[in-house]
Amino acid sequence: MSSDHDDDRERHDPVGLDLARSVARALGRTPRAKTGSSQARRRRRRTVDPQASGAAPDDRDPQPLDSTIERLVAERGWSGDVAMHGVFSRWSAIVGPELAEHCWPERFADGVATVRAASTAWATQVRLLAPTVVRRLNEELGDDTVQRVHVVGPVGPSWSKGPRAVRDGRGPRDTYG
Repeated sequence: MSSDHDDDRERHDPVGLDLARSVARALGRTPRAKTGSSQARRRRRRTVDPQASGAAPDDRDPQPLDSTIERLVAERGWSGDVAMHGVFSRWSAIVGPELAEHCWPERFADGVATVRAASTAWATQVRLLAPTVVRRLNEELGDDTVQRVHVVGPVGPSWSKGPRAVRDGRGPRDTYG
């Protein structure tokens, strides 16, 4: 009879608990029996996975776009540039609509704001108003951000470069009419 029982065991397909026991034996681990107090003593502290998300909000949660941009600007040290470009976008409100119609800011570097005028007459007018423009810009940006305004006039066409340029030539003449 024992031979019939051995044949049944060989034909038995391990599933469920039997399969787990055979895998554990193959790996060299034996499952331990659960006991109430000894299990509590042997329980290891679970290590917290830094990639696992918890119930509390953290940096990986979706963030509002404005706070993310503010953090990026602060980390990169762009706050002065961003403030100056904000002034560029509000130029008309800062200097007035009439002046803004005839001049516009081009760049800001090292405390100098470069302003381009539509004509030489408006360039002269902006040069006369430069202290007022500096004061208004510093009101918007903070004290001593802008130290001076450099005013440039309109730029005419340049004939010094291009396929029809003449080296050491006399330059353009009155050929327009």
